[in-house]
Amino acid sequence: MRWERIYTVVQAHAEGEVGRVVTGGVLDLPGTSMLEKKRHLEGDDWLRRFLLFEPRGAAAMSANLVLPPADPGADVGMIVMESADYPAMSGSNAICVVTVLLETGIITMREPQTVVVLDTPAGLVTATGHCREGKCERVSLEAMPCFVDRLDAQLEVPGHGTLTCDVAYGGCFFALIDATSLGFRLNPDEARELVALGQRITNAAAEQIAVAHPDLPDVAGVTFTHFGTPADADGVRRSAVVVQPGRLDRSPCGTGTMAKLAALHARGEIAVGGTLVHESPIGTRFSAEVVSECRVGDRAAIVPRLSGRGWITAIMQMGLDPSDPFATGFVMNDAWGPDAAKLMQAPKTA
Repeated sequence: MRWERIYTVVQAHAEGEVGRVVTGGVLDLPGTSMLEKKRHLEGDDWLRRFLLFEPRGAAAMSANLVLPPADPGADVGMIVMESADYPAMSGSNAICVVTVLLETGIITMREPQTVVVLDTPAGLVTATGHCREGKCERVSLEAMPCFVDRLDAQLEVPGHGTLTCDVAYGGCFFALIDATSLGFRLNPDEARELVALGQRITNAAAEQIAVAHPDLPDVAGVTFTHFGTPADADGVRRSAVVVQPGRLDRSPCGTGTMAKLAALHARGEIAVGGTLVHESPIGTRFSAEVVSECRVGDRAAIVPRLSGRGWITAIMQMGLDPSDPFATGFVMNDAWGPDAAKLMQAPKTA
C-alpha cells in the first residue's frame, strides 16, 4: 500500500443523516473568514469529491472540515461539504461535528453542558452539548437569524401545474410545500416519488424565484424543497427535505426545520418561546424553538435554537493511492439522479 494523502475521518450521524468529520490531514485553508475559506474549497473541489463521490463515498452523506476559527469569538471553524455543493450551514452536520469534537476529546467535555462556538460561512453558531458520563447525549444550536422571503408564492412546476409554496431561509433557501395537499404522508415508501417531484420543484423555484441573503451574497437561490405536514394531535409535524443531487435527508433536516420555524412565526402560528417538533420519514426528530425576534437587513427574522442527537459510527483513515484512477471519484445516475453528469463537471484540481 502506498498513499500520498491521508485523512483521519470520524463518521457520525445526526438522527439518521450521515456527516463525516475530517479531524486530521488539513491544517488550515487560505482566507480571513470561513466564507473566504469556503470559496477556496469551491475553487479547488478535490477534497469534497474525494470524500463524498464513489468509490469512497455515497450520495446520502456529507462531510465536514474542522479548522482553526477565523473569528476570535469562536472555538472552531466548520465548513460543510455536501454531495453537490457547499452550503453555508447545516444543522445535522453541526450536530455531528459537535458530537465528534466532544466525544473524541478534541474539545474538552464538561458535564452537564459544554458550549462550543462554531465559526461557519453563515456566521457564528453557539452549540451546547448536553453531556453525561462521557457521552454527548444531545446538541442544541443557537443559530444564525432565519427569515421568510415570501409567503404563498405561486410556482409553475412541469407536470404538476401551479403549486403554492413559502420561501424561507434557515441557512440556505427552501421552497416549503404542504405535503398533504399533494397526497403525501411522508413515509419511507414515498421517498422516490418525493425526490422526483422535489427536484422539479427545486429547479422551478431556482428559475422563477429570485432570492438572496441581504448580508451573504454567496447565499442565493432556492436550493432545497421541504415537504411538511400540519401538526398532529401531539403537536408533531412530519418533515421530508429533498437534497441535491436528488435524495431525501434522512433526518428531519436542521436548516429546513429552522426555515419552517421562521415561516410558522411569520404566519403567527409560533410565538417567541414556541417550539416546532419535526419528525423525519424514518421517525427521528429535531425540535426547534424561537429564541427571539430580530432583523436581517430590512427583513423581520428570528433567532432559532435547534436540538437533536448525534452518534459516532466509525473512525477511519482515508487515503489516495497515486495509481488509483478515481482520485476525484465518480457518480452514476442510478444513485446520484438524472443530473449526475453535471456533478462531474466541477473543478478537478488536485
